[in-house]
Amino acid sequence: MSQNREPDGTGPVAWVDGRLVPADAPVLPVADRGFQLGDGVFETLRVRRGVAIELDLHLRRLREGLAVLEIRLPWSDAEMAAAIAATVAINAPADAAARITVSRGVPPARGLLPAGWHNLRATLVVQAWPHAGTAATLLERGVRAIVSTARRDPASPLAGVKTISRADYVWTRLEADRAGADDAITLTLDGHVAEATTANLALIIGDALRTPPLATGVLAGTTRDWLLASDGAAALGLAAAEAAFGVEELLAADEAILCSSVAGILPLVEVAGRPIGDGRPGAWARRLRDAREAWIVARSGG
Repeated sequence: MSQNREPDGTGPVAWVDGRLVPADAPVLPVADRGFQLGDGVFETLRVRRGVAIELDLHLRRLREGLAVLEIRLPWSDAEMAAAIAATVAINAPADAAARITVSRGVPPARGLLPAGWHNLRATLVVQAWPHAGTAATLLERGVRAIVSTARRDPASPLAGVKTISRADYVWTRLEADRAGADDAITLTLDGHVAEATTANLALIIGDALRTPPLATGVLAGTTRDWLLASDGAAALGLAAAEAAFGVEELLAADEAILCSSVAGILPLVEVAGRPIGDGRPGAWARRLRDAREAWIVARSGG
């Protein structure tokens, strides 16, 4: 298989450093720091009918994460938007999940910070897949989660940065898989609920929605931001706010939800083998999911 193989129109493509290549082509050097060290950041977003939903928010968060790691990105927002559009147009023009991955690039020598690291050219990869939506069975029965043994340190300088080093999240999902659960909830060092493996979390009591504050080390998710915005939960009559809470408070809630850019809003019905509410997806979870999807449809031209 040639490293320079061009797309032939028969399979998915990826955008790698300025050109479209077959998605299975070996185009990244083995020395790339993303592969070697997980040294980089990424964003995953929804693209509907060619419209990248909340692209400005995702790119802002991407650049903020890169700044923390002191990675310089030689691509403008407009160039990245064009890369997403080109990749989606071939792979999934109707409805897609797209991922932007940036690594520090290929160093001149091995080591954590070898000489010349300031001048490395970052590697940029854009991928896209058809967005299949969430399985109907999961929406009907809801998400069942465990409490992970891993803990989140809100004081970590990387808390809230979406690095491509995902080993800790893989670990928590492995715990869930071993327990026969769908997901795992991570707590902070002092026992507050933080987030799930790939989603933010919120509880609902009466007409109030509460989601953990960023001070718990959670990712500033775009769907989480939508819930807190005036056209999100408030538009449905829910008073949304940030507030820390523990597992017992979560279990005592009327409902709970998970939310992310691609999966949308999902009902969380069980934690650690104990039900939330009556243990079934509730009305608020359905309303919020429908409202979020309608919001996406409106922004992608219907």
